[in-house]
Amino acid sequence: MGTISCCMVYLCFSALFRPPINSTEFLDSRVSDDLKREDRNGDCCRGIEHLELWGDAVKWGSEYKVNSSKDCCLACKGMCSDDSGPCLCDSWVFCGDKLACGDQFGECWLKKQKDTLEPEKRDSGDHVVWTSGVVFGRGEQGIVGFETRYGTFHVKLLPDCAPHSISYILELLASRHCVGCHFYRAESRGKSWDPEGNHIEHAPYGPPFALIQGTLGSYGTVFKDIPTEAFPTIRRGSVAWVDSGPEFFISLANHNEWNKAYTVFGFVLTEDMEIIERIAQLPAKPEVWSNINVAVLENPVPLHVRRIKRSVGNLKL
Repeated sequence: MGTISCCMVYLCFSALFRPPINSTEFLDSRVSDDLKREDRNGDCCRGIEHLELWGDAVKWGSEYKVNSSKDCCLACKGMCSDDSGPCLCDSWVFCGDKLACGDQFGECWLKKQKDTLEPEKRDSGDHVVWTSGVVFGRGEQGIVGFETRYGTFHVKLLPDCAPHSISYILELLASRHCVGCHFYRAESRGKSWDPEGNHIEHAPYGPPFALIQGTLGSYGTVFKDIPTEAFPTIRRGSVAWVDSGPEFFISLANHNEWNKAYTVFGFVLTEDMEIIERIAQLPAKPEVWSNINVAVLENPVPLHVRRIKRSVGNLKL
């Protein structure tokens, strides 16, 4: 039965995550062990190729060269790991194409942005030889608000693990609207997972599947498929894409059975999971997607991406 349940879950999330067309210090304690291991191995130190970020240099690349973009990213992170003060580096730029870079090959520029949620871009496109990335530090840095009629929940973004994903989220933030963004599917933890998201022994793996699902496809904003990025085990509070987006989901439970198949680009703050739980309990109607029972909200919940307005002191760190 356990094997059958796992297979059913796999089928659901490979074919059924998409509905019919018409239808801070705290982070260290919340990130999964898998993600921490990737971070230590440098896998969660990624950037975007053919992008050159601007900003004030805190270490000049002409005087500082490294072997890879990961090394450059880690050097920036190393200036942003001191609990006693602010990040001295929040963005990096690396030239890694030996032929195209010429004398600049290996240069690693460490920079400081005026606004990390709106990093300054100098150039982008296939003609650009640089690879760039952003690093968010502790506290409020890199936290955005997802506003609904049931409250605003806060998400810590992971640009070093999912840079392409975060680039799109920052575009939404800059556009100051998210027309068309909404939740349309909601399923509670049922009797399969406890309030901490742990699977209850011998219980099925769904349905319900302990998630809320929606879209971040905004009218007027061009969406390009997100490439595969970091995909740790889905934990309670994980925010992840369905396939290449713009459909996404937020998990109410730890889903070890999903075999690290989804790009995770953020985590909901623990204190705000009650909002996710509330949405998951809203009236829904049953539908069948490829022979799997799902729950679709009777009334979709509009969603907007906002800058946070609360101070660090009001956040649960």
